[in-house]
Amino acid sequence: MSDEIKHECGLAYIRLRKPFSYYLEKYGTVMYGLNKLYLLMEKQHNRGQDGAGIAAVKLNVENGSPFLHRMRSNAQQPIADLFFKVGQEVAELERYQPDIKKHPALMKGHLPFMGELLLGHLRYGTQGKNNVEFCHPFIKRNVTPAQNLALAGNFNLVNTEELFDLVNIDPGEFQKQSDLAAMMEVVHHFLTKEDEKAPNNPDVAAVLKKATPLFDGGYTIGALLGNGHSFVTRDAHGIRPAYYYCNDEVIVAASERAAIRTTFNVGENEVLELMPGSALIVDNEGGYKVEQVQPAKERRACSFERIYFSRGSDEKIYRERIALGYHLSHRVLESIDHDLKHTIFSYIPNTAEVAFYGLVKGMEDYLNQIKIQRIMSWGNDFDEEKLQEMVTRKIRQEKIAIKDVKLRTFITEDASRNEMVQHVYDITYGTVQKGLDTLVVIDDSIVRGTTLKESIIRMLARLQPKKVIVVSSAPQIRYPDCYGIDMSKLGDFIAFRAATELLKERGQENVLTDVYNEIKELQRTNQLHTENVVKKIYSSFTPDEISAKIAQLITPSDLDIPVEVIYQTIEDLHDSCPTNTGDWYFTGNYPTPGGNRVVNKAFINYVDGKNVRGY
Repeated sequence: MSDEIKHECGLAYIRLRKPFSYYLEKYGTVMYGLNKLYLLMEKQHNRGQDGAGIAAVKLNVENGSPFLHRMRSNAQQPIADLFFKVGQEVAELERYQPDIKKHPALMKGHLPFMGELLLGHLRYGTQGKNNVEFCHPFIKRNVTPAQNLALAGNFNLVNTEELFDLVNIDPGEFQKQSDLAAMMEVVHHFLTKEDEKAPNNPDVAAVLKKATPLFDGGYTIGALLGNGHSFVTRDAHGIRPAYYYCNDEVIVAASERAAIRTTFNVGENEVLELMPGSALIVDNEGGYKVEQVQPAKERRACSFERIYFSRGSDEKIYRERIALGYHLSHRVLESIDHDLKHTIFSYIPNTAEVAFYGLVKGMEDYLNQIKIQRIMSWGNDFDEEKLQEMVTRKIRQEKIAIKDVKLRTFITEDASRNEMVQHVYDITYGTVQKGLDTLVVIDDSIVRGTTLKESIIRMLARLQPKKVIVVSSAPQIRYPDCYGIDMSKLGDFIAFRAATELLKERGQENVLTDVYNEIKELQRTNQLHTENVVKKIYSSFTPDEISAKIAQLITPSDLDIPVEVIYQTIEDLHDSCPTNTGDWYFTGNYPTPGGNRVVNKAFINYVDGKNVRGY
């Protein structure tokens, strides 16, 4: 994604089912659980680089001894920072007893994070706050073990104010800014109620059945309780991803299947998806069950997971990204008038590489059909040289763009700043026949278009191609997200700006006024959640009309090289990614009422000139 956005978070959960002595004997280390937690988090580091945190619960400790520990970091490399500190603690213990790692009981007694229950989290600051206080897990302590709670998740909620009201809490300034704080209060409220019924053995499923239906958003959350129980649960639409793996040694859950597979060296079918509305619940003895804690609703798993967010090492995601690129090949062929001889294909940025392979595969299939037809049409009228020339034709692929190290824009004056931004990418000279070759570059998605205009298009223009075609493996991003991706301001979207420009050009500016007035009326009657009124802004235009306007908007005014933009269609997106149908950022069809409220509020903010989030 050439336009960097903040997105997603990652969850890692481990429950050890054997004594620490077992892992020492079998794997040669008492730190088996911590080592695996580190790997599980590192294999998901793509999901959050603003901060990280870990929590541990120890079982069967002596009365009065601490059993719940937590550490968080917002260092530049937060995962490494956390486990470096754990390593320092181990080294300090070894100073006094060099062979302490051979004594599981001593290690457990002296090393804070030597717990049977482990929870890790990676954070992207969708709230825009990167202080360490906002890093998960959050904890709530109590003299009753079962009412001690560590909570972390991958989510955004859009009804935090209502949640605080529900449990009669007047939130402080910090709590107001954190949806996890609201979720924590609700879960703990019902946990306390259940603990009163069965002291130190509350019914976790009952807690979740009461708490989770109240959350308006997409989420995967994990929790450790002080009495040794724990759970991981997922929203009813399955918006945020969750996977788990169990054997007689461990119970594991994470945001990505591939992370579990790599960390524990297991097959694809051994790692299961935690289905929408269900919870993986583990008791203090290490027994587990998967229970439906709220009725599953229409599956709306986030399609951006497949397009961009999740690691492409997952074989299903890899195939889906290939398909995304392949589906675009027909439209690209039409745009270049099927002239493969004078077309060069490339990708920007590196995360678009797999979709690029799919696009090239589509071109190769077309070229192979042409080869067969031409050779068949020759009959016997060919020689070895003619045949050799035909069969060796290939799709022209080049590494056109190179992303340099991130440039620090220390100059604040606009003209100089823009000049610096132009050099985020560099080009490979000598790859293009000037004025003759068309350049086709594929991107994962186009959000704001800023990097395209200020850097990439200018950079490509230096090669003097005949034409530049920018291809997006995602459809046009038209609407805010409120389920875990930091895309909440309508004015940031190049597709929205294109639609408003078209309205102005065609003398239809009244549509903007009408939409604003309609939304304000919904706000007055507390009905913002009932309808996405912003859809009306796009209804007068075809996707191709908006794409053409986007091409104009991302083309610097002083360039005379034609620029075209081709987007994925909604239909081809769903055909490529059939299990992840969440497409509200493209279609405006939100899975929960809170989505409509967010998009309508975002439009009010846009018209009123407020540069704030829509929730």
